[in-house]
Amino acid sequence: MTCNIDTKAFSDAIRTHAPRAGADLLFIAPIERFNDLPAEKHPASIFPEARSVVVVGKRITRGTLRGVEEGTQFDLYRQYGRDWLNNRVLATATYRISEFLEDNGWEAVPLPNLPPEVPPMGIPVREGLPAPNVMLDFDDAAVRAGMGEIGYCGMLLTPRFGPRQRIQLILTDAELTPDPLLTEPVCLGCKDLKDICPLGAIRNDGNETLNAAGKTTTVAKVDASICGKCRNGVEANPFHASGKPDRCASLCTRNCVVRLEEAGRLMESFENPFRKRAPWGFVEELHRL
Repeated sequence: MTCNIDTKAFSDAIRTHAPRAGADLLFIAPIERFNDLPAEKHPASIFPEARSVVVVGKRITRGTLRGVEEGTQFDLYRQYGRDWLNNRVLATATYRISEFLEDNGWEAVPLPNLPPEVPPMGIPVREGLPAPNVMLDFDDAAVRAGMGEIGYCGMLLTPRFGPRQRIQLILTDAELTPDPLLTEPVCLGCKDLKDICPLGAIRNDGNETLNAAGKTTTVAKVDASICGKCRNGVEANPFHASGKPDRCASLCTRNCVVRLEEAGRLMESFENPFRKRAPWGFVEELHRL
């Protein structure tokens, strides 16, 4: 075990180790890319000595969405696309990469993807520090690490999988070679999302602007209180009631998958198209389509 390792060589070793550990994606951001964030959203509030933020991703297989697309089986998505993927498969990969860092003498703090909307606990702590919990925005961290961008739909989109991934973070005191910010767009900027949403949760009163490490993105406003009532693939946040609904299998996100694949925007390709017939949905909620 040694800490005297060439930065680039060690960073390359981590990237090589990532697929062996079970990860599909691994991107690195220097802690300086988070300088514009307040303490309650800053990785250094959790680990003050952190020099790098490692974003680990695992794909949601396209077939995991098949039962929702056909309206025949939702549990396979809940297990393989959400619960088991988050808490078993991805967690194992994140932990193994953390072990690799610590085997080489660098501390690693693995973090599950808890929703940033969770309110602080309000417990008094040392002066100058925010009250627990410090809740990081993982999608924002992925943008700062160069993994992807926030699409107009408000979802994290990566060049490899589009909206089909789950992510977790590792904070480490190792100073690693960062990835560049994504410059080529993934999102098609579809402005008809308001018509695609079966409940009208994508609002008509304007857009929102997000900023991450100098990268500005325009996204559609989504009313989470309406979105959460959708029965066309939307699930409650699996971690906390305060979190935004899980839209990874929703009708709007599945439409995003279809359009990105048809436009050739994704690195992963398939022999057959995802949508082969009209998408399933509750008839009374599809009146807008």
